[in-house]
Parts: sequence; C-alpha cells; structure tokens
Amino acid sequence: MHVYDLIGIGFGPSNLALAIALRERRAQTGDAVDAVFLEKQPAFGWHRGMLIEGTTMQVSFLKDLVTMRNPASGFGFLSYLHDRGRMADFINHKTMFPSRAEFHDYLEWAAVAFDEQVEYGSEVVGVTPVVVDGVVEYVDVVVRQGGCSDELTTRRARNLVIAAGLEPVLPDGIAESERIWHTEELLDRVTGLRDPRRLLVVGAGQSAAEATDYLHRTYTDAEVCAVFTKYGYTPADDSSFANRVFDPEAVDHFYTASDEVKRMLMDYHRSTNYSVVDLELIDELYRRHYQEKVAGEERLRILNASRIVDVASDGAGVRSTVEFLPTGERTTLDADVLVYATGYRPCNPLNLLGGVGEYCLRHTDGAVRVERDYRIATSGAMSCGIYLQGATEHTHGIGSTLLSNTAVRAGEIADSIGERLGSLDRNPYAVR
Repeated sequence: MHVYDLIGIGFGPSNLALAIALRERRAQTGDAVDAVFLEKQPAFGWHRGMLIEGTTMQVSFLKDLVTMRNPASGFGFLSYLHDRGRMADFINHKTMFPSRAEFHDYLEWAAVAFDEQVEYGSEVVGVTPVVVDGVVEYVDVVVRQGGCSDELTTRRARNLVIAAGLEPVLPDGIAESERIWHTEELLDRVTGLRDPRRLLVVGAGQSAAEATDYLHRTYTDAEVCAVFTKYGYTPADDSSFANRVFDPEAVDHFYTASDEVKRMLMDYHRSTNYSVVDLELIDELYRRHYQEKVAGEERLRILNASRIVDVASDGAGVRSTVEFLPTGERTTLDADVLVYATGYRPCNPLNLLGGVGEYCLRHTDGAVRVERDYRIATSGAMSCGIYLQGATEHTHGIGSTLLSNTAVRAGEIADSIGERLGSLDRNPYAVR
C-alpha cells in the first residue's frame, strides 16, 4: 500500500494554505512532502451559502493565505488581482476589505494549482491506527467516494492534518427541514421560496444580521422578523488595539499562559468575534426599521429581548411561539421559513479519529492536549503526527483558528511535518 507523508482531511482555506506552504518550503529546502487532500465537497467551496451580494470580509486582504508568512509568495491576494487584471481598480476602491464573493474567487483561483493533490467528493468516514512493533507508525484513512455508501477506499499516511471546518449548530430539539434552515444554507435554500409572507431569523451575530438584511431587501412584500435575546445587536470590537488578539505573537502568549489567564483573555475578547455585528450594518438595519415606522408600514420587525419557546412545522409553513423575556408575554407567529443563525462549533477530532483517539492525551475536561506546533500530544506508543487546523482555541487562543492566522499556522505545521519527516527513512511504497 502506498504510504503518503501527509493526508489532509478537508480542503478549505486552512489546508489550501498548508498545500501552498508545503510547495514553497520544497522550493526553498528541496524537501518534498508526498501529500494528498480529501474533500467531501464535489468542488472547492467556502461558506457558499452566505456569499450574499454586497457582504465584505471582516479581515484585511493582507490576511490572505500567505502574506503574513511570506509576502513574496505568488499566491497572495495581490497576485490574484494582478492575474485577474484588477490591481489598479482595487487600489482605486480604497478598501482593505474585499467583498466576500471576490475573496472566494481568490480562494478558488489559488486552489486550482493543487487540483492534482486533491480528491474532491471524498468523505472521510474513519481513521484507524496501523501498529508496527508496538508503535503506531501510520494511520489508515477510510474514505467514501462520491457519496456512495458502499464505495470505500483506504489511504495510509505518516501524518494527518485535520481541517474539517465547522459544523452548524441548531438549538436542542430543532432539526433542519424544508421550512427550518441554518444560515449555512441560506442562498441554496431561498431559491425555493415563492412569494413569502413572513420570514423569521433567530440570532444576534453577524450572520443573523446579514440574513435579516438580505431577506428584507430581497422579498420586498414579506415581513421579516429578527428574534434575539439581547436588546440590540452588539457592535464588533474591531478597534486597533483589540485586534492585537489576532496577531501571530498572541498565539505564543496564549499558549504559555496559565489556565486562569486563558479564561480571562477569552472573556475579555469575545466581543471581537462572537455574537457581534459590524456597526455599519447595525446602523443600516436601525435606519430601515425606523423609516418603516415613520411610514406606518413596518415590514422589518425587531423582536428583541425575546426567544422562541416552541416550534411546529409542516409542509405549509412553521408556527413559532415567541416569548418576550421581561414580561413572559407570548406571541404566536406563522411564517414561511424559520432561519437559525445560531453559530457553529469546531468538529471534535476525537469523533473522527476512532481508535487513534486512544493514543491522544487529554486535559482534565476531556479536550485534547495540543502542542505548540498544532500537533495533538500523544502517548509514546504513537509516532504518527496528528495535526489540527481548528479546534485549538482552548490551547492557542481565539485567533488561532481564524483566517487571521491561517498563513502563519500553515507554515508552522509545514515546518513541523518537514522536520519530522527529515528524521525518517521514508519508503513511499512501504508495506506493513
């Protein structure tokens, strides 16, 4: 069986940045890493369901796949603009924040260069350890090809990099249906809407505000109700000093800090990333809401300090009971669709690793221990490296899993894998 130096699970921005870092490392050192990436989507895509027209990135274009690691790379956003013939146009635009659609096009542009290393339509369904002389030297990755449950193949590797992304979260007891969606699929789902009368959006973060704005602008005869437990949307803290929490050196600071300091820093800086909204969008929604009140035709309804306490759905619509928290008063609303913008959570690597997880060391709360190079700490009975791109917030900080640190993180993982492989006698066709 062919043994890869590296198998990457997922091929979104994180593992795309890793593929670039490995290629550039080879050009610099001459060391090649035999890598393959497995992506369950049929083609490259990154949050396609929220590529709403007019939405922009919330990080600078300089925090692309490479620039923070290697400003001279040919895979930077500026190289993309030059290749597309839009360099001067973008400069004249006078912005640091490209549209989300343009940044997605940049990611697709970069991904094309690695088509031969990526197996799209390949869902990883299991990972098993391969033990040689009492030590786990390899892992076998079981793959379902093209969505066919009976078509399974196996890939073997010396190192594994898990970048499986985030999974959408719905409230307990709520399941997706024809009438109940998560914002992850917003643009895919709305194509089936026909003359809706009322649309409900639950949540108070950026995705919730964007979904509310989009639905209100798009369905001009429909009432759009935003439901959230706060009195108002909370502005994102993107001020200059606060943004230092996303600096590469902040990862070092967080990693070496005590557990008490880690908790303190997370609490202080949640407003930079979680359940917050760009102030410009908040102001626009308020302006629109107020102007409708003046006109006496309130189509954008803000049901603040409220929560949904009961949901019933059928093929014709969804009925929600909304409770106003200060008084307990309840209102029943019939709607065509209920959209939950209730966030995401990192995929738990232990759910994927199966028997390999038995070799992974854990903290007292059950979370995996992660070394500074993003490698899961393992027992001495395992020599295979398991790296995480994502699910490291508890060890590396709030910015470690975000686009802000993608370029640097990928470079650190590439160096770690390269150095580990340099100490091995590697036979790519080894059979055990």
